[in-house]
Amino acid sequence: MDEALAARKSRQACEILSEIGVDCWLIWVRETMQFRDPALSLVLDMDVISPTALLYTSSGERIAVSQEIDARGLPASPFDRVVPYGKGIREALRAELQRIDPRTIAIDWSLDTESADGLTLGMYKVLVEHLSGTPFPERFVSAAPVIERLKGRKLPEEVARIAEAVRVTERIFDDLAGYLRPGQTEMEIADYVRGRMAEYGVGPSWDAAYCPCVDAGPDKVFGHAGPTGARTRAGHLLHFDFGVTKDGFCSDLQRMVFFGRRSGVPTEVRRAFATVRGAIAAAAAFLRPGRVGHEVDAVARAHITGAGYEEYAHGLGHQIGRFAHDGGMRLAPTWELFGRRAYGVVEAGNVFTIEPNALTPNYGRVSLEEDVLVTADGCRFLSTPQTELVCLE
Repeated sequence: MDEALAARKSRQACEILSEIGVDCWLIWVRETMQFRDPALSLVLDMDVISPTALLYTSSGERIAVSQEIDARGLPASPFDRVVPYGKGIREALRAELQRIDPRTIAIDWSLDTESADGLTLGMYKVLVEHLSGTPFPERFVSAAPVIERLKGRKLPEEVARIAEAVRVTERIFDDLAGYLRPGQTEMEIADYVRGRMAEYGVGPSWDAAYCPCVDAGPDKVFGHAGPTGARTRAGHLLHFDFGVTKDGFCSDLQRMVFFGRRSGVPTEVRRAFATVRGAIAAAAAFLRPGRVGHEVDAVARAHITGAGYEEYAHGLGHQIGRFAHDGGMRLAPTWELFGRRAYGVVEAGNVFTIEPNALTPNYGRVSLEEDVLVTADGCRFLSTPQTELVCLE
């Protein structure tokens, strides 16, 4: 992330604070090389070695309180002021908070989303100790509403980077079509994909051990697992779950291939593919600002189960951005697994995956995944939807 983008996200944070009626957001970190608060990367793309407090206010102030060694290296544009300290941060931090005198101070803890839960218990105790004798610890609130909005509302340049990651992913899928044939192992196919990633100068969207996920034949159970020695075969399906990271932002797509002529695609596969495509189209048509996550999930889920298929055991979609799973609200059912995230409200600027699937009796699972941007009045696809099986004779 470049300094200019960090500055724009910092200003966006202040706007969000004003919108939701929170006076101050405090990012409180110590040496970040081994453990880094996920929210820090939204507004500052560097490590610090000493206790540091970043303060954002609803009036628009952006302040860094940092040890002198770190302060010299902090970029200027994300901050209005950098306050250096020498032997300890306590007095400088207390002075800034007393000057601002916020009624509410958002700190980075959350019961529901990992992207907003970066404040460790130890650092929380240190913060309370530093502010003992002041009213400020009584004013702490969760920063989750701030962070979820800040991560979720993608700026145009963030959307452009996601779209470029999608474009490279689709190019690699196109390259695959000329490489695939019956008899290859999942590991051989994954190695080819990794070679194309290296050629295009991109990294994996998630753990390289299972990015890409390659699933050959009806006996492979889809999941977050690495490729195996299972081989592709004529008359069988091949499934990919794959994304790349480019310029700090990710894609996440799923595609299906059939080894055989289009005229030879089994009826049950054709029907499952059409059902999954229909579920994606129905969810995309319903998705818009103001929808609740579980409402969107229910549209696609009803389309799948209404066609006679079993309910798939995951949510319809997650947000993507700097990570393939970017945190925040989900397009998901109201299961314990998803907690409050299933009740989140969709906003313009959110980027989601849509990824339903249908299990066939004899050919395994048919699963597709597209990436979409929520707009002011609906959504648009960042990916080019797969509308028919790739058939390789």
